[in-house]
Amino acid sequence: MTVQDLRDVLHERAEAPSPANPRRHDQVRSRIGRTRLRRRATASAGAMAAFVASVVVGGQFLPGTAPGVISVARMEQDRPAGLPEEFTAGDGTAYRRLAVGTIKKEGAKKVSLTVPVSGKPLDVAMTCDGEAGADSPIVRVNDRVDTGSQAMPCGKPMQLRPLSGVRRGATEATVTFDTSAVARGCVQRKKDGPCVTPEPKAATWNVAVYEWTPPARPVEPEPVKDFPDRLAGWKLARSATGMWDRNRSFTLMVTSPGGKISVDQLCTGELATRMWFKYRIDAQESMATSCAVWKSGPYPMAMQEFFVPKGKRVTITGTMGLWGEYTNRPVRWSVGVYVK
Repeated sequence: MTVQDLRDVLHERAEAPSPANPRRHDQVRSRIGRTRLRRRATASAGAMAAFVASVVVGGQFLPGTAPGVISVARMEQDRPAGLPEEFTAGDGTAYRRLAVGTIKKEGAKKVSLTVPVSGKPLDVAMTCDGEAGADSPIVRVNDRVDTGSQAMPCGKPMQLRPLSGVRRGATEATVTFDTSAVARGCVQRKKDGPCVTPEPKAATWNVAVYEWTPPARPVEPEPVKDFPDRLAGWKLARSATGMWDRNRSFTLMVTSPGGKISVDQLCTGELATRMWFKYRIDAQESMATSCAVWKSGPYPMAMQEFFVPKGKRVTITGTMGLWGEYTNRPVRWSVGVYVK
């Protein structure tokens, strides 16, 4: 049996109904153990077919292949941590992995993946095993930096970011993840001392490119939690809420007795962290800022502060957008304006 034959059998069995047996996983583990003891030498084609049947668990299959005989131990070793071959997001969006790679702590500092382009939206995914605060890879599409796909610093949960730099009409794209080109600036450790670039923190990054199929109909996100009335000396003055992409802007008017106002934003939905906001307060303009998700725990305060004339009524105009594709994946947003 060839590697392609093995893949075909795995996919065929993955589409069959799951066995109604609550002890299935324990039985499979036991069978795998017995099989590995018997198969120290190269398995024959017939033995390989029996092995494939033994590793199919609840309608799922183990991703990854290797030349020659494929054992469970080798599959587990090569499986990318936290980057499944297929999965479904909370809003019903179906994800399929196109390519996967690893940037190890020691060795090459970048990896390139060439993927087919079908016209469906693309995301990059990353997981990280290493020191907290390790720099995330710079992502390039065909040697051009893709700013919307940059991940947060090192963390084990999978991060999904949109890949928007693929040219329209392209049939394939090369996506490069590079940890060697991250700009870290410098740190002055002593007064009047030199500004020294800190050493990069060590980490292993597992990276992948996925294509996704949106839900057949829009999936409405849950309501956004109310902003706290008072927060760190600030008082909530006004708020606005809406749904992207139905609502793309808002206007509020407030008066600050002390000459300070601050603006914060919350979102819900699978693509909530991809929303961006920009504000204009009379003549002042803000930088683009992202949206927080607040489900429980302390309020994730990340206000932008502005100085305004004391006691004068000012107009706040907000505009917003979303990085990447969002077909049938709306985001509910809410903006709160605080005064002092």
